[in-house]
Amino acid sequence: MVEDWSDFDFACMERALELAELGRGQVSPNPPVGCVLANNGVILSEGWHDHLGDLHAEQAAIADAEAKSVATEGCVAYVTLEPCNHFGRTPPCTQALLWAGVGEVVIATRDPNPTVRGQGIQALLDAGIRVREGLLEVEAQRQMQPFMHWCSCKRPLVTLKAAMDANGVVDGESPGRFTSEESLDAVHRLRRHCDAILVGVNTIIRDNPSLNVRRVPIGEGKQPLRIVLDRNLRIPDGVEVLTDRGETILVHTQLTDRGVMLPSGTGGVDLVALLEHLGDRGIQELLVEGGPIVWNQFIDEGLVDRAIVIQSQTLLGEGPASGISDSKLNDAGLNLIEQTTWGDDSVQFWSRTELPWPMDLWP
Repeated sequence: MVEDWSDFDFACMERALELAELGRGQVSPNPPVGCVLANNGVILSEGWHDHLGDLHAEQAAIADAEAKSVATEGCVAYVTLEPCNHFGRTPPCTQALLWAGVGEVVIATRDPNPTVRGQGIQALLDAGIRVREGLLEVEAQRQMQPFMHWCSCKRPLVTLKAAMDANGVVDGESPGRFTSEESLDAVHRLRRHCDAILVGVNTIIRDNPSLNVRRVPIGEGKQPLRIVLDRNLRIPDGVEVLTDRGETILVHTQLTDRGVMLPSGTGGVDLVALLEHLGDRGIQELLVEGGPIVWNQFIDEGLVDRAIVIQSQTLLGEGPASGISDSKLNDAGLNLIEQTTWGDDSVQFWSRTELPWPMDLWP
């Protein structure tokens, strides 16, 4: 059935999607969700899921109406995701909508999570509430891309971020950061959107990075999990990722109680087993930051969903090459979708054909 959506319907759902963005980077493993309550062509109240453990979007919109002393009896709720019908960190959103006397619920997309998956819609229908769905569905699914992917595949989406000099060298005679300030800001925005950051142990030994979010506000979010691929546990004591407050896991193939032991794969840890392990931990968005050995292992095994390739105008001199080329990315099933600049750096965005870029300004 094709719904006859009004301009006001579109306006309300577009606003709900805007509200949902306010929770990005703060609600994982939940998706960002927004809600608008309206009646007789007027928006009454708004809400969004702001951070993990806080009110869900529907509950926040109802609370906003209460704070404004606005009656919600018979109103229409526009929600970007099917309301939940189970007890989790908060009570069911279906119960909140019933309590508020909502007369109709318009849903952008169904929730594929097995704990919901149509049960929220059915609970509303059983209670006599009209339900319409599919308004701006594509936009909502794009906004919740990591969550949707995790629900269907139980693995995180993998974004590879690689930086190199003008000749494709990643580390040369002049060590240290060589990309622009704008690129560094963008990388920290990207980190804020991700649940975990992954590097190989050579990157830790060479650069001793912190691998955390520093240059952008983190709000109510949390620092991403740091993952170090360290097949033979060569990581030195005292490095940043082991001594600061952030959480780090070492992934190896040794028989020890340290870190996480996984089977061996081609040239190191079995990456498929790793992604399945991370999926079991609820990791939905993984950022692979380095170095070239790890980049090429993920690319060669066809495990990269998106790639951001940064090329500086700096010359580092002799050093290891990135090993990344347009043809290599194409062979891995990725397509170049956009080229831009961050400061003096040239930047390419690559993605799988069936996977739209998460949002226009991402990262």
